[in-house]
Amino acid sequence: MSLPNCPKCKSEYVYEDGNLLVCPECSYEFSADDLIDQETIVKDANGNILNDGDTVTVIKDLKIKGTSNAVKVGTKVKGIRLCEGDHNIDCKVPGHGAMKLKSAFVKKI
Repeated sequence: MSLPNCPKCKSEYVYEDGNLLVCPECSYEFSADDLIDQETIVKDANGNILNDGDTVTVIKDLKIKGTSNAVKVGTKVKGIRLCEGDHNIDCKVPGHGAMKLKSAFVKKI
């Protein structure tokens, strides 16, 4: 059986100690049940939980890096996909193409 990486420091050297899992690098102790509870929950600017396939609206003008264009307030984005990282929404913005957005700048419709 393969043990999961440490959720705190991502170390792969986790070992079992009774019913707990321990990371030797950062001394973090956790159980396998804790990992299930820590699945990524992405929320919009209003605190609504987002799911794959949802439709969202942009709530702020967002400058597009490397260009002089911007995604305007009220732009509707359909069929979002959630991903890991700081920009946790992967989508196609009408008129701009594929890009990643932060969930803090959208609201669920």
